[in-house]
This record gives sequence, structure tokens and C-alpha cells, in this order.
Amino acid sequence: MSEENTIVNETEQPKEEKKNAAYYAKKFGEFVAPIFFPVIPALVVGGLILAIRNLLINYFGVSMDSGTAKLMVGLFEAGFTFLPVYLGYATCLKLGLSPVLGMMLGALLISNTYSSGAITDFMGIAIAQVNYGSSIMPVIFGCIFMYFVDKGLDKVIPKILKFFLKPLLTMLIVAPVTLIALGPIGNILSGYVADGTLWLYDTVGFVAIPLLCAVYPYMVMLGLDKALSPIGIQLIATVGYNPITAVMGFVSNLCIGATTLAVASEQDDVTQKGAYNSFAVTALCGVTEPAFYGALISRPDALKGTACGAICGGLFAAIFGLRAFVQGGCPGLLTFIFFIDNNGSFYYVFIALATAAISIAASFAATKIIMKAKKVK
Repeated sequence: MSEENTIVNETEQPKEEKKNAAYYAKKFGEFVAPIFFPVIPALVVGGLILAIRNLLINYFGVSMDSGTAKLMVGLFEAGFTFLPVYLGYATCLKLGLSPVLGMMLGALLISNTYSSGAITDFMGIAIAQVNYGSSIMPVIFGCIFMYFVDKGLDKVIPKILKFFLKPLLTMLIVAPVTLIALGPIGNILSGYVADGTLWLYDTVGFVAIPLLCAVYPYMVMLGLDKALSPIGIQLIATVGYNPITAVMGFVSNLCIGATTLAVASEQDDVTQKGAYNSFAVTALCGVTEPAFYGALISRPDALKGTACGAICGGLFAAIFGLRAFVQGGCPGLLTFIFFIDNNGSFYYVFIALATAAISIAASFAATKIIMKAKKVK
């Protein structure tokens, strides 16, 4: 072989990727993105429906007790409360398992039998009572565990018995382990997140808000954000306003929406651009799952732009003491009414408007700069 051909062949060999934090973030995104992509339509519908409901209630006088509002809540719950069922299906499909078993595991987590507290133990081992509605990680953990159980049983069960015996034994092993151990792990992590958030705010003061705004998207991704709801409720009940969790969610959601808009602007495919723009609008209205899982989780560089915007918006909000006076879900461009104080003053609404402008502009600009630099590189 000539020296020239040797050089060409050596050049064409793929370079081994460095196994640093970016490498593992990319691998994680490549695993998670296919799981959430089939679920995105339900999240988009549920998110937009809730945003429209908030708009009708807050600005058009529609009663919260009306059939219209309750139907919209029903559609939202169909998209989000049953999320473990959808994710169980998609995760098992990704792992090459029976998708129906994944749905069955997700349905167990939100079943009336479990949520009513009737399942208290298995073979004398206590089962923690946890609300798994809209949860993400428990069913994914359970399906990953199911993968190893399935492979193990596949080696020991005779072929003639596999059709009915393998799924039976798989669920008899996976379901108790998920309820006893894997599910509560997420709940324990949530408790640590809540305690850590309060400690950070009490210790570092206003510096904590921009940091918490930057990490909030990852709390949502892991389902840990649900532990923060009691904090907001307690703050409003005791001091009359919420300067922590409401601000975190507000800034974070807007930054994710702006980052997704920036990602959409870089797409050449018209269909993909339209989908990303739809995800972005949903995020700006307060529901970020479609944008996060459909456009951003597989782009760690774009999420750097989200963090930049969150720090800028969070710092401004902290300096001027932004606070919400209503505890509500999905803070975004349709929830400025949450910032009207108990005396009817719009002071904090104006701060919220400025915070929103800074968050959106900084996230969009930072993401565009990062993505263009990556293209040049």
C-alpha cells in the first residue's frame, strides 16, 4: 500500500470521542430524546389547552367552575397525569421490550388501587405512598430494570413457556421493586431538592435566585420540581407572597421558550422549524416539556444559552425583589396576573415584564451566538 493511501485511510478513521461531561450529556440526550418524542403531541395539546384556559379565566371572565374550563383541565390531565403510561410505552419500545408492559407499569403507578392507599406492602415489605401522577423518572427507572429482568428470564425460561410465563414473572418482579424502591428514590431526591432550595435561598440570598433559575429546567426533567410546590404554598400562606419557586418557574420557562425559538431559527427543514416554533410558544406560555424533550435535550450547547438567560433574568428579578402573590402552575407570558399584589398594585407586574424581556432576549441571543460558534468550529 502506498504512503498516500495509508495517510488517507488514517485520516478517514473516526476519532474516538473524549468521554467528558459533554460526551455523557450527549449520550443521555440520545437515549432520552426518542423516549419523549412520541409523547410530545400529548404534551403540546395539554400545555396549549392549559394556557388557553388560563387566558380565558384571567382575561376573559370565564369561570373556573364552568364546563369549558373543566373540559380543558381534563385534556391537560389526560396529557400530563397519565404521562407515566405514555413514557412506559415509549421507554420499553426504545429498549426492545413489550411496550404494553411499560404501559402496564405506568398505569399501576397512577391506578386508583395504589393512589387510594390500598397497596401498603408486598410480602411484608412496606410500600411508600407517593403520588406518581405526571412523574417521569419512576417509570423510566422501572422500565430500565425491566430490561435486565427480561434478559435474565429469557435465558432460563423454556421457549414453550415464554409467551405467558415471561411477562407474568417480569411484572411480578418489576412492579414491587418499582413501588418499593425505584419510585420512592425519586420522592426522596425531591425532598432533598426542596430542602436544598430553601437552604440556598436563606444562605446566599438574592444570588441564589439566578442559580436556581438556571438549574430549574433539570429539576423539571427529573420530576424533582414537584417537591417545590409545597414551598410556594407555604410561603404565600405565611408571608403572603412567593419570591422563590414562582420566580424560578417564570424565568426558566421563558428562557426555554426563547432558546427553542433560537434553535428553530437555525433549522432549514420547514416541518422541523414549524414544530420547534410550536414547542417554543408552548414553553413561553408555561409548559416546557415539549420544548425541552423535543428540541433541547439532545442539544446540550443550546441549553447553555438557556442558562445564560436564566442567570440574567434571575439576577434582575432578585435585585428588584420580584414576587408572586398567587400560587399557580405553568408560569409564563399568560400569568402576569400572579404578580398583582394584595392591594391591587401593578408594581411587581412591571418588574415581571422587565424580567421576561431580559430573560427572553438574553436566552435567544446567547443561544444564537453559541450555535453559530459551533457551526464555525
